[in-house]
Amino acid sequence: MKKIAIGLFILFGLQAIFSYLRIILFVRVTEKAMAKVRVDTFANLIQLPINFFNKRRIGELCSRIASDIEILKNTFTTDLAQFLRQIIIIIGGVILLSITSIKLTLFMLTTLPVVVLIAVIFGRRLRKYSKNVQNIVADSNTIVEETLQAILTVKSFTNELFEINRYTKKTNEIASMSIQLGHLRGLFASLIIFGIFGSIVAVIWKGTTLIGEQSGDMSIGQLFSFILYSVFIAASVGGIAELYASIQKAIGATEELLKLQNELPEEIQQKENKIIKGNIEFKNVNFSYPSRIKTKVIQNLSFRIKQGEKVAIVGASGSGKTTITKLLLRLHELKDGSILLDNESITNFTLYDTRKQIGIVPQDIILFASSIKENILYGNKNASNNDVIESAKKANAHNFIMEFENGYETIVGERGIEVSGGQRQRIAIARAILKNPKILILDEATSSLDSDAEHLIQESIDTLLKNRTSIIIAHRLSTIQNADKILVIENGQLVQIGNHEELMQQKGTYQKLATLQFKE
Repeated sequence: MKKIAIGLFILFGLQAIFSYLRIILFVRVTEKAMAKVRVDTFANLIQLPINFFNKRRIGELCSRIASDIEILKNTFTTDLAQFLRQIIIIIGGVILLSITSIKLTLFMLTTLPVVVLIAVIFGRRLRKYSKNVQNIVADSNTIVEETLQAILTVKSFTNELFEINRYTKKTNEIASMSIQLGHLRGLFASLIIFGIFGSIVAVIWKGTTLIGEQSGDMSIGQLFSFILYSVFIAASVGGIAELYASIQKAIGATEELLKLQNELPEEIQQKENKIIKGNIEFKNVNFSYPSRIKTKVIQNLSFRIKQGEKVAIVGASGSGKTTITKLLLRLHELKDGSILLDNESITNFTLYDTRKQIGIVPQDIILFASSIKENILYGNKNASNNDVIESAKKANAHNFIMEFENGYETIVGERGIEVSGGQRQRIAIARAILKNPKILILDEATSSLDSDAEHLIQESIDTLLKNRTSIIIAHRLSTIQNADKILVIENGQLVQIGNHEELMQQKGTYQKLATLQFKE
């Protein structure tokens, strides 16, 4: 008895050690694999062209990286290990059954096709339902993302209850779909258990017939052992049903992740180092956004900008001014017409070379939820503290930055909400100055500034624009009177070109806009 106790103690001790090693192994492998999946998905996502993001919502994409990968993690850490364990038990059990009675084992295995057929049919439906649940979860995360990003708008329009109801509706959809999925999983598990124990009943019947035969193929003891092994296997198969359902859910999540990873990214690696001097030419450019292909935003547009020229683009909202800058940055690929840099097709330059040497201060300033210093450093990660301060001084941002308690270490908040619109724009201008690009684009760069702030920054902008090609998009014509050339755009077409004095002599769009603004 003592030897048996010692043997059992050793056996259970070994089982505990192997269980520990199994868990550690699966966790280690899974965490490394999921980290790689996260990085690969994010890396591919961030390299996708802008057209992709115009069609997809940010909240949904965040959900794919967070929720879908978490499902995979749970499946590989727990469910897959248990699944493999049960499979090994079943295989071992079948071997023992074969040793006990090969005839009865073969008879029992003939019932397996029914169980496999049930698993295939239910597996497809489980995967479909799981994908639908994940899609609705992604939609609900999108609502949270959009609402929190626009929290000032939500509160100013007193739409809190509207957003709560919108989110409640989605979460109720998730609950309803999940309940349906639970019913399906329950039915699947029940059918599997019924099929397995039904096969055991058939085995008992067949075993009794073998005992009754004169050949004596089986004894009562063998039948008893066979039934015990069968029940042991049946318990494992019953557990596999639930694990199989979880794995099907993970497969559904994997399919969506693979779709993201299979999207064709832009080529962003630095392959060569072509220096751009700053000559720009648009030749017969036509362009429509992919989402509205029949509407031409740019129509037969041709113009030339020489190195070092300061060129302004004016026109009504929606005339195509900002689209010109997007095409120059190759955020959208051109299919009709051509754009030249230094008399060479822009496609001959890598995306890295093109975008690295073009700086932009957009109309809608987005700052990262970090410090002012880190936001300015985004223009040049290798810049020194002195460079950061110098660029802030040139952008007329240094004084207001130093008025903050933490100076350059001040956190600007989500999307820069902790600083004013004018301060955001001056930080963005400082960021562009630090980048020191060959071509600079100012897209309504002073639109959020009051008259005093605009006056303070205008001299800095004039200094910044010297000796570099610059494109200024402006509604305020007072800010572009000193431009070397002014392009007047209407409905994506170039209708006038010249400097301020020349255009004021002509009857046309510019004269009307200038007369109206200066009169005001």
